Amino acid sequence: MSEIVRFETNQRMSRVVKAAGLVFVGGQTSADSTPDVKIQTAKVLEKIDGFLAQAGIDKSRLVSAQVWLSNIERDFAGMNEVWDAWVPQGQAPTRATVEAKLAAPHLLVEIAVVAAQ
Repeated sequence: MSEIVRFETNQRMSRVVKAAGLVFVGGQTSADSTPDVKIQTAKVLEKIDGFLAQAGIDKSRLVSAQVWLSNIERDFAGMNEVWDAWVPQGQAPTRATVEAKLAAPHLLVEIAVVAAQ
């Protein structure tokens, strides 16, 4: 049985879990409440980069991503512009993007990823 390692854990959740050769980064949102999806997406991806680094890997190891947008019609293109510049060429993970009511009205995007160790 493989070891399970958790990072930034509290009663409710862990920000990152390493298990079974995978790294799971829970849904991340931007601390910047700027009403610009490009800025919020960039901030979220910076956080994900940091969590992947804590786990000893980088975004080239991504295998899956889930993206939630508060308004997909308005923000899909802007989020994709930042996402496409961030994902390493030829190493895009599988991805699902949906519209959802997020935890606070100022949040425009939330992203969770899974990566291979």
